[in-house]
Amino acid sequence: MGHRALVAYERTDGQYTLHYSHWGAANLKLKHQISSESPFGGDDTDSKWAKQLLAELADGLEADAGGGYLVDEDRPSTVVEPKPRATGLTLEEIIADHLDYLHHEAFYVVWTTFEVTAYRTLWFGLQYDSETVEQGETVGNGALATVRWYDGDPVGDGHLQGQFQALKDVAGDMLDKGVFTQSTARQYLKQKLGEWVGERQELRIPGGEAPSTGAKISRS
Repeated sequence: MGHRALVAYERTDGQYTLHYSHWGAANLKLKHQISSESPFGGDDTDSKWAKQLLAELADGLEADAGGGYLVDEDRPSTVVEPKPRATGLTLEEIIADHLDYLHHEAFYVVWTTFEVTAYRTLWFGLQYDSETVEQGETVGNGALATVRWYDGDPVGDGHLQGQFQALKDVAGDMLDKGVFTQSTARQYLKQKLGEWVGERQELRIPGGEAPSTGAKISRS
């Protein structure tokens, strides 16, 4: 099934190009695979074409205009698909309209300096946690949370995901008992996430709904 992720590369005008990675979410390792020498991850023995493509995308090249870089059958494989899904987007548009919080397990922002910020996706849908919820939206319906890093490894990533799943179990039970509506269940998830993530990590929710304890996306 893969470990799917979306990757946003900052452009010189402050907007972003959006790319897909089928395996990039595994252990958030893509954070360390992207560099100025290997912009799309993978084999960096011949990355001149990748540098040129990304430079042109950063200057405003449209998504369908980079075909010349992608036709070489001998081109080394990359972890991130070089062909962008979309260009000229804001981060707010990406996390609200393009990021699928159920099927995309991670999201990365690659700044023009090649600093990489990794976010774990947390889906707010409760259809698997409640008998009364038939279907939950997946695009734009969730939160992004950073993790702490130590010696190149994410610290507490699995713990946060486990905590969040336990939180969804509680919210689902409260829905089934009639204590919560879907709106109050969502608010409960947001509030508890804000308390857990704290000041040392970032929490971002589409629509400018970041809890008071969370920070907006930044270059950390």
